[in-house]
Amino acid sequence: MTIELVDLVVFGHHGYLEAERDLGQRFLVDVWVEVAESAVASDDIDDTVDYRHVAGLVREVFAGPERLLLENLAGGVVDGILERFPAARSVRVRVRKPDVVLEPPAEHAAVILERSRA
Repeated sequence: MTIELVDLVVFGHHGYLEAERDLGQRFLVDVWVEVAESAVASDDIDDTVDYRHVAGLVREVFAGPERLLLENLAGGVVDGILERFPAARSVRVRVRKPDVVLEPPAEHAAVILERSRA
């Protein structure tokens, strides 16, 4: 079973360019967490991953220390979910920078990272 959060909007002072870190910018985050189907039968939130807490973890990562790369932000979210939520079997995260300045213009720049429990 997959828990999905799409288009979480967060703000952070991250980026390779100093101006990105100084001014800050918004990011869009998508999260997919694979969990066992035990919550289907039990109807118990302790058998799954509470997506409110996942959203809070995303907010923490982006409010935290400056990071230069989208890759590192995605790693912070994935690792945090696997560390905090024992029911998470695997996690896939996409971090998008919607206000990226490129020539030619682009809708966004993004990275996708997926990890499973060992």
